[in-house]
Formats: sequence, C-alpha cells, structure tokens
Amino acid sequence: MKLIIERLSKTYPNGTQALKNVSLEISTGMFGLLGPNGAGKSSLMRTIATLQEADSGSIMLDDMNVLKEKKRVREILGYLPQEFGVYPKMTAVEMLDHFALLKGISKKNQRRELVDNILNQTNLYNVRHKKLGKFSGGMKQRFGIAQALLGDPKLIIVDEPTAGLDPAERNRFHNLLSEIGEHIIIILSTHIVEDVSDLCQEMAIIHRGEVLLKGNPLESMHGIEGKIWKTVIDKQELPEFYKKYNVISTRLFGGKVIVKVYDEEEPDEFFDNVLPELEDVYFSTVKKHDKLLSAI
Repeated sequence: MKLIIERLSKTYPNGTQALKNVSLEISTGMFGLLGPNGAGKSSLMRTIATLQEADSGSIMLDDMNVLKEKKRVREILGYLPQEFGVYPKMTAVEMLDHFALLKGISKKNQRRELVDNILNQTNLYNVRHKKLGKFSGGMKQRFGIAQALLGDPKLIIVDEPTAGLDPAERNRFHNLLSEIGEHIIIILSTHIVEDVSDLCQEMAIIHRGEVLLKGNPLESMHGIEGKIWKTVIDKQELPEFYKKYNVISTRLFGGKVIVKVYDEEEPDEFFDNVLPELEDVYFSTVKKHDKLLSAI
C-alpha cells in the first residue's frame, strides 16, 4: 500500500497558510512526520484523515482518491488525534464495543471477540472493566490506539501520541506501534525527535507548512557527518556565541551550557567534532530554512 500526497495546500480563513505545496510518498511501515508545534503537522494529518478540506492538491491511497472518496477511506482508516476524548464513566470494554457498533459490526459475539483481541493486543485486557476516567495518560493513549485498530485499518494516523507520557509508558507505546506497523502504514506526527529516530525508517521534516527534508533518518544523519561541533560554556557566554557561531541547539547540564554548532569547518579550537544525532538534522534544517526566510 502506498499513500501519495502531491502539491497539497491549505489556508485557513484567518489567513494562516498551514500547508504549502506539500508532496510526500509514504509506503507500508512507520513514517515519522517531524516538526515544531504549529508547523502544519496536524493540518496535514486532519486532511489525510478526511476531517478537513484542502484548497488544492491531491492525496491517493493506492487507487482511492482520499479527498473525494471519504467514506471509502474512513472504512480502512484508524486515527488517534492529539486531543483524544473519552467518556470517563464508561469502561474500556463498553467504549470499544460502542465504537465497534459504529463501525458496522452488528453481531454481538463478533464484537466481543474483536474487542477482546484488541484489548489483549494493547495490553489493556486486565483493566477492561475499569472506567476510562481512571486511566493513566499512557493507558489512555493505548486505548486510543485500540479504538484506531477497530475495523482492520490499512492506514493509521497518530498525532503527538507520546507527549506527556512518562518514560515507561512511552516505551510501552513505542513497542505497541512497532508491532502493529509491520504490515500497514502508520504515520507518526510528532515534535519529539526520539520518537522518530527510535521507530521510523522513513521521515520528513515539516516547518511553516513546507516539507524541508524527507528520507531515511540514518542517511540524514550521515549527510551532516563532520559538520556538527560541540563545546561546553558558562551561561553568560551564550549571547556572544549566538552572534559568532551558527548555533543550532543548546541545553543546560550541571550548571553549564552544552552548545552545538553547524559548520563545514572547525569553528574554533575549543570545539569537538561529534557524530550527528537526528535532533542535529532537525535543528540545522529548521534553522537554515528560517535563515533563508529572514534574508528575503
């Protein structure tokens, strides 16, 4: 199965251009869509999920025209939005049974078997009679995937699924996505770089509504080898460093600041050349784009 997006654009009534000629080709497996908040990720996900119209462009899922054959697409689509609401007084098994009925599975025994299988798959079977309002953040996210799995979907979209999860729940969620992503398309939209580097074989960086980079995460990291430099400085030195060097990221550690710089050559003798991480690809790509825009 293949999802082909060509020259997709969307401008909202307030004038915000959320998508600008977005083109992507996504095959079976896990695909990471990486970008900061407000980059256009959710706009793209909502358009693919048939929840909003595009101004121009096309989306094809094999032979299906996503923008025109919405009912057909929804039959094979699973969607976990960024804000996933539940009825707090319903149990997991009651809610999934209700969703299965809405999906057109009318036979009670068939629904029960399907719901039990999905609860087992998402490691929620033992809490199936617990009210959803009592679920932890990670359990709610797993329940979100459980409802997305109803109806044997061929395409699953998850929007910012690990935001707010503790490390253990995030790891469980990653394992679950990996298991179900072997034979279908899963689009993982996130601003958390580690989610993409841990899970995805293909990715794209989107910023200000435009696709800036697409490809394999490892190959993207290889592409900037020898160009990432690191040093540790005192906090008061940071403003001067921003003026003098092409700083792509900073973080506090032990009262000092770890500074990373993108440069074709050694910026100064006190910098060490380091192997790039995916976040270096991300930060350097976004910064380069912003620099070009500011120069226009």
